[in-house]
Amino acid sequence: MSRESRAHATRPSGRTAIRWSVLAAGALVALGVAAVAPAAAQSVNRNLIDRLNLQLIYVALPLTLFVEVILVYAVIRFRNNDDPEPTAENPTLEVTWTVATAIVLVFVGWSAYTVLASPYISPTPEAEAASPDVEPDAEIGVLAYQWGWQFDYAAANVTTQNLLVLPRGEDARLRLRSNDVLHSLFVPKLGLKQDVFPGRDTTVLTRALNNGRYRGYCTEFCGDGHARMRAQVYVVDPETYRQWLAAHEDERLVTAPPEASVGNGTAATNANSATNATSSPA
Repeated sequence: MSRESRAHATRPSGRTAIRWSVLAAGALVALGVAAVAPAAAQSVNRNLIDRLNLQLIYVALPLTLFVEVILVYAVIRFRNNDDPEPTAENPTLEVTWTVATAIVLVFVGWSAYTVLASPYISPTPEAEAASPDVEPDAEIGVLAYQWGWQFDYAAANVTTQNLLVLPRGEDARLRLRSNDVLHSLFVPKLGLKQDVFPGRDTTVLTRALNNGRYRGYCTEFCGDGHARMRAQVYVVDPETYRQWLAAHEDERLVTAPPEASVGNGTAATNANSATNATSSPA
């Protein structure tokens, strides 16, 4: 047997190569879907964002697989074509991929619109008026300043510094304003991110689903203390939330989280007396 014959005999066939390419691409798609599958969402906001990302992944991965299979097929099928010819016109194929592309774009646009139109993602004055289930004690004013966060709970006349407490399972509306320059409140685990402007109110609507402690950041460069502009976010049971407010009613610059203050109001008050002299924009 000649060398060329032996090489041809040991060379894998085009169908075999395509089969292995499809299997490999399918395995990669399965791994990709498993990797991006979100864990249990910590808030309604985060749930909406994760669901949209997953829908887009389910569309993008099959399209990627389809394109890669065609690419591998073309490389293998025409690798030894010494006399290539122009591709023949195929109106049916052109209409098919145009319609398929339009369907994909409509699906992506509709999926994104349904999320962006949610009051938990893009709150508007109309959405606020249509949310009667928001209780007054879930209305929290947020004042951003160089370099910290002040949270005002008007229902109990409580003010905290760099400490945000939210009731689990209840809607909470945050009204944000900057005291000086542009800031941005970002709580990744809760899916919250909103720019904060001087002289202009912006709104965030959220409903936390799980108790826990989360971190908040400023994600808009606001000066040399930007990296220190952080906040602790606590999500607690509604009863614990109300007890915490009652324990600190009419107090300013509270820094004790619910775990350290509920049921021990005197100790919490003493612990906070040293912090009441801390500088604040208000």
